[in-house]
Amino acid sequence: MLIQDIKRGETILEARGITKRFPGVVANDRINFEIKAGEIHAVLGENGAGKTTLMKILFGQYQPDEGEIYIGGKQVKFRSPLDAIDLGIGMVHQHRKLVTAHTVIENIILGHPRAGKVLNLKRAEGEINEFCEKYGFSIDLKAKVWQLSEGEKQLVEILKALYRGAEVLIMDEPSSALTPLETEKLLTSIEAMTRDDLAIVPFITHKLPIVLRISDRITVLRRGKVVACVDSALATEKSLAKEMVGREVIFRTKRTQVEKGKPLLQVENLEVLSDKGYLALKGVSFSICEGEIFGIAGVSGNGQCELVEALAGLRKVEGGKVIFDEEEITFTTSLERWQLGIGYIPSDRIHVGSIADFSLVENTTLNYYFDDDFYKRGLLDYRKIRELTKEIIAEYGVVAPSADIKAKSLSGGNLQKLILARVLSRSPRLLIVYLPTQGLDVGATEFVRNKLVEAKQEKAGVLLVSEDLDEILALSDWVAPIYEGKFMGIIQGENAQRELVGAMIAGITLDEEEI
Repeated sequence: MLIQDIKRGETILEARGITKRFPGVVANDRINFEIKAGEIHAVLGENGAGKTTLMKILFGQYQPDEGEIYIGGKQVKFRSPLDAIDLGIGMVHQHRKLVTAHTVIENIILGHPRAGKVLNLKRAEGEINEFCEKYGFSIDLKAKVWQLSEGEKQLVEILKALYRGAEVLIMDEPSSALTPLETEKLLTSIEAMTRDDLAIVPFITHKLPIVLRISDRITVLRRGKVVACVDSALATEKSLAKEMVGREVIFRTKRTQVEKGKPLLQVENLEVLSDKGYLALKGVSFSICEGEIFGIAGVSGNGQCELVEALAGLRKVEGGKVIFDEEEITFTTSLERWQLGIGYIPSDRIHVGSIADFSLVENTTLNYYFDDDFYKRGLLDYRKIRELTKEIIAEYGVVAPSADIKAKSLSGGNLQKLILARVLSRSPRLLIVYLPTQGLDVGATEFVRNKLVEAKQEKAGVLLVSEDLDEILALSDWVAPIYEGKFMGIIQGENAQRELVGAMIAGITLDEEEI
């Protein structure tokens, strides 16, 4: 049976007994999974539960050690993603597979036979516009990819899969980097696609309300095995989280009261340029004391990246001052700031926070190579660093068969734990954290938030920059909504209402009577 002949409600893709082993770990252990035409079947699990491995097997990037894949009841073998694409399987990657210097339309048709030997951009544009009208997509096909938001880049990935004839759409963390508005538009489009009998498989770790809203069925993986397969109508956030983690999960971290210490960081009228040369940060001023969390809330692209990079010593300051412990550090280097006790956890754990081809020991070294306890007479003491790495792996629950494996072998959540561990193990006086829980599962999110609270209790000052409004409101002693490079105000945490802050990050100021 051809995939196009499968009717709504019939099984379109089935995996039976899928097993995949890597050195020291069984990533998938006899997994059974199916999806029907017109269905949204979500796959949940902690970081490292085996979701990514299963996804890559269903898309032909990996071949299973055991088990079979069936399409329309017929067994198939994928030698590569090209085989999966030819049989109607499409993939929307969390980390975009796009050529940033090319246009949207060029990325969509790139390398696909449907484009023809001689490119006919006008015909391709017409075909792609049909998909846009059908599913409510809005995008400039002639724009360069580097000019797009994360939501628009994801839309390019979806259109690329649809253009190639996808009937089953596998989506890796579809809403992890999207704004609330972009998320809402995506969900509407997904629902429209299923009405057209497409089958959608979103692989998600943490946004359980979205899972419950859009999915028909939910399969939960834990440690490589299927532990539950339930109808969404019969599930709750708490029940799903418990299946994912194997215990009860506390969804809301309580703001703790800590006696505030002396002022630690003072930022005065800070001005910073973006990569494109315009003023991204426009005269921002604030201060952080010992034992408090200062939260910056906002939609991506409003100056947060430029702010944290300037404070970490990674971006030039155009105007204003940065003062740490009564000493001006505006033009000091990132290394000098590390040595003063300023820790930085970047949003991009893959390209900025770690070196993929370095071992976990070598990645830990990145925060210790300048420390006299680990560096003597021009040589690093790798024995000592290895012992430290083993200690922080154990303390922070990093799932890894060895401290000598490469960082790229870790799941996103475990890599984030490693970065957090190596920074916090130095007991920084000021901790700058940018999107610390983005893309993490509920268990890892709970863990990271608790570590930020612990740092506060140990009298560190914490600058928390997050696009998760619930996270900001739950943890912050002070909340600063940022819009177009400026703070819309600084609100005491206990007085920061969701409606007020939500309006301010959109550039709207509300009176108390309007809330």
